[in-house]
Amino acid sequence: MQKRLESLDALRGLDLFFLVVMETMIWHLKGAVDAPWFDSLMPFFTHKDWGGFSTWDLIMPLFMFMSGVTIPYSMNKYREGAPKSGFYRRLAKRIILLWIFGMMVQGNLLGLDPHKIYFFSNTLQAIAVGYLFAALIFLFFRWKAQVAIAIALLLAFWGAMQFITIGGYGGGDYTPQGNLAEYIDRMVLGRFRDGATVENGQVVFNPWYTYTWLLSSLNFVVTVLSGVFAGEILRSAMSQRRKLWMLFGIGVGCVTVGWVMNPIHPVIKHIWTSSMTLVSSGYCFLLMWLFYYWIDCRGHNRHLTFLKVYGMNSITAYVVSHVVSFSSISTSLLRGLEQYTGAWYQVIITLSNCAILFIILYIMYRKKIFLRV
Repeated sequence: MQKRLESLDALRGLDLFFLVVMETMIWHLKGAVDAPWFDSLMPFFTHKDWGGFSTWDLIMPLFMFMSGVTIPYSMNKYREGAPKSGFYRRLAKRIILLWIFGMMVQGNLLGLDPHKIYFFSNTLQAIAVGYLFAALIFLFFRWKAQVAIAIALLLAFWGAMQFITIGGYGGGDYTPQGNLAEYIDRMVLGRFRDGATVENGQVVFNPWYTYTWLLSSLNFVVTVLSGVFAGEILRSAMSQRRKLWMLFGIGVGCVTVGWVMNPIHPVIKHIWTSSMTLVSSGYCFLLMWLFYYWIDCRGHNRHLTFLKVYGMNSITAYVVSHVVSFSSISTSLLRGLEQYTGAWYQVIITLSNCAILFIILYIMYRKKIFLRV
C-alpha cells in the first residue's frame, strides 16, 4: 500500500483554515485594530476587483487543484482493470453531492424560496464540473493526451473570448459587463444566475455580480487537471529529487507563461481566464512542491494535527462553516464581555465560532470519521 501523502493533507488544511477561519476573522480584526499598518495587510486578504491576482485569489484554485491531486490515487485502480461501473457510480455520487452542497452554501437552496434559487454559483460546483471531466480524461487518456486536452481547453477559452461576438459582447472585450462569458451566463442561467431578480416579469442582473461559470468551466477542468498532473508525478515511481524538480519546473513555467499572456489575455479570476488558470495552477504546483519537500521528503511531519483536522474533512469544514451559524451559542455564552471589549467583541465571537467548528472537526478526526463525497 502506498504511503499517505501527508503534504496534501497539510496543504488542504491550510487552504481550508484560510477559507473557513481567516475569511471572516480578518475583517473583524481590521475593525478592532483600526491602524494603518493593519490596513496595509488587507490587499493580501482581499480578492482583486477585476484584473490581476492577489494571494487571496489563490484559495479557490488551490481547493480545486488539490481535488485533482487525489484522482490518480483514488481512481487509478479503474484504469488498471477494476470494473468501470464502480468508477461511474463513485463519480456520479461525488458530482451530485458537490452540486447539492454548493447550492446549500451559496445557491439559497436552504431558503426554500424558489424565486431565490441559484443554480451555478459556488466553488463546490466548479470542483464538480472540473472533477467530472478531469476524472474521465484521466481514465481514458494517458498523460500526453491529457496535456494536449488541457492546452486545447485553454486555447478554446481564449479563442472564444477573443474572436466570438454576440449581441455586443465579446470580441476581445474583457470588461466586467462586456465579456462573452458574462453574456453566456446571462442567456443560459437567466433568473437562476446568482444575484439575478425578476422585476415586472423581466430578469434583472445585478451589476456587482461579475463571476462567470459556464464558459469558465473549460478552465475549471484545466485547473483540476493540473492537480491530476501533480498527482501523477507524486504517485509515480520516480525519485523524490526528480519529483521535486518537476513540480518546481512546471510551477515556474506555468506562472511565467500566464503572466506573459496577461497583456493580450488578462489575468482575471472572476471569469477564470486561461492566463489566470496558468498563473494560479503554477502557484499551486509551487506550494505542492514546498509542502512535499518539507513534509514528505524532509520528514517534518510533526505538529501537523491542526492542519489535518481541517484537511482530512475539508468538504465538511467548508459546508458546515457556511451553512451552520454558531453565533447564537457564542453570543449566549459570551454576551457579558461586550461591555468590556468594545470592537474586539466581534473578534471574540468569531474566534468562539471557529473554536466550536474546530472541536467538531477534531472529534471527527480523533474518531477517524472522515466524510467524503
